[in-house]
Amino acid sequence: MVLLGGSGFVGNHVAQALLERGARLRIASRNPQRAHHLKPLANLGQIQFVRCNVASRKSVEAAMQGADAAVYLVGAFSGDLATLQGEAAGWAAEAAAAQGAQSFVYVSAIADAESESRYSATKAEGEALVRKAFPAATVLRPSVVFGEEDRFINMFAGLIAGLPALPVFGPQAKLQPVWVDDVAEALANALEDPGKHGGKTYELAGPEPVSMLDLHKRIAVAQGRERTFVPVPDTLSAVFAALPLTPMNSDQWRMLKAGSVASGMLPGLKDLGVAPHPLSLFLDRWMVRYRKHGRFGDKHANA
Repeated sequence: MVLLGGSGFVGNHVAQALLERGARLRIASRNPQRAHHLKPLANLGQIQFVRCNVASRKSVEAAMQGADAAVYLVGAFSGDLATLQGEAAGWAAEAAAAQGAQSFVYVSAIADAESESRYSATKAEGEALVRKAFPAATVLRPSVVFGEEDRFINMFAGLIAGLPALPVFGPQAKLQPVWVDDVAEALANALEDPGKHGGKTYELAGPEPVSMLDLHKRIAVAQGRERTFVPVPDTLSAVFAALPLTPMNSDQWRMLKAGSVASGMLPGLKDLGVAPHPLSLFLDRWMVRYRKHGRFGDKHANA
């Protein structure tokens, strides 16, 4: 089984879920060494690492040699998104079909082919190319994926810990954060039963929509900090995102403004045999390291 982009945040959790089920994995990535920490979890011969540049069709085809199943996990917010999230996904699906693979999963996003966001639009392009090359592929569209080591919750947590007042961009934008291990479990289930899940598209979302402003407030409470949050009008947010060297580019701003919640028109986690876990189940524990005195501090003390 080949995991293209398997050294990333989601890929690491997917690999762990599959290793636990006894799968033999090939993690193909531009930087496969980032997944070497998985070695102790694997039995002898159960995991291998190969360098793969998905922008090269030959590199993708080489990584797919002998694949009986494959997952395309590559995603980016900058660079040649049309290739990384679109064309290369199609190459991978074509190579999987040529190898006689029984299942293929494309990890997309809650995306819209007509979206103003290049990220979302190229994810939708990837879906179309994968479907053309491998009609029985399963497409998974997660909302914002969270986990203890993610770059989303932790980015806001660091800012909230360090600043007494913060601007909130897209304060009313709705997200439906989904736990990374729920995504990994759902993906593993899809791979195991292509007869049931192949050819379908699933939206993977947590059990509760939350606004950006509310998310900031929840993180502050979990840290035991009192903070002032200043909602920023959309016009100012757009100007900020267009400036150089800012933490959010214009494409990310367009995505944030659009939100990321399940449409309710497609099957979801429960249809893949997974009961979604809410962010609130983990937030207090994960925010311990951001409290004033870490695990020795009183989370209700002001800071």
